[in-house]
Amino acid sequence: MNVAIRQTQSLSDHISKRNFDRLARYIYEYSGIKMPHSKLTMLEGRLRRRLRATNIASFDDYCDYLFNDDGLEQEAVYLIDAVTTNKTDFFREPRHFDFMREVSLPSLLKGGHNNLRLWSSACSTGAEPYTMAMVMAEFAEGRSDIDYSILATDLSTEVLQVGRQGIYSDEIVVPVPPALRKKYVMTAKQQARREVRIASRLRSRVGFGRMNLMDAKYQVGNPMHIIFCRNVLIYFDKPTQSDVLTRLCDCLLPGGYMFIGHSESITGIDLPLKQVSNTVFQRV
Repeated sequence: MNVAIRQTQSLSDHISKRNFDRLARYIYEYSGIKMPHSKLTMLEGRLRRRLRATNIASFDDYCDYLFNDDGLEQEAVYLIDAVTTNKTDFFREPRHFDFMREVSLPSLLKGGHNNLRLWSSACSTGAEPYTMAMVMAEFAEGRSDIDYSILATDLSTEVLQVGRQGIYSDEIVVPVPPALRKKYVMTAKQQARREVRIASRLRSRVGFGRMNLMDAKYQVGNPMHIIFCRNVLIYFDKPTQSDVLTRLCDCLLPGGYMFIGHSESITGIDLPLKQVSNTVFQRV
């Protein structure tokens, strides 16, 4: 059967209930992402790209391939890339960055912490950690007593590659204040490309790496002073939220700050945190 015919078949194919349940269970166990049956159409749409890429004729055949040992070893990363949501913006939820600049950083500096480690734990394509880097660069400007590094992790290999390159459409940097855009964002020489790139002095401060928040322990080295875990908890059920936040707290220095998304809550979860602002917490 030629490729064209196989691809045509895949377009009219649908995921059976049995295979949807298998996929949903695997996605949840691997990534913590809930996949209710209401997302069937979304899952079909995203996985059709994998059918084309693997030249597999149908969802049934894809699942048969996926759920054997060789298939899981080779395909799991691509499956998770296909189902993860990667909504991100520069200076998203800007009050967090105001609080970071006005409260968190002065407090940490006053406490004797001048070699600061920050972590964007669900960094997507990099807008969040690069925003953090801009805030840090401005705060540290003209001061020789401050050094910093930013760890940026995500489950998706595709978005991490974008982050490492630091190249974006010019539309995505519109929320960056003009003064910061002038200092930290380079425009393409060919304006028709409508692309920008984050300046190398910021890119050098951000290290990107793949991490699954479902891992039993987060290998991040020394404790962090600031952790951003925003707009990812909403995809987890309450027990998973509790497990993830507990592990994040294990990586947070006493006195360090945790930022979560404005639509998220830690209510009912026993954590060594006190609330210091809206969706901002400090480790006690």
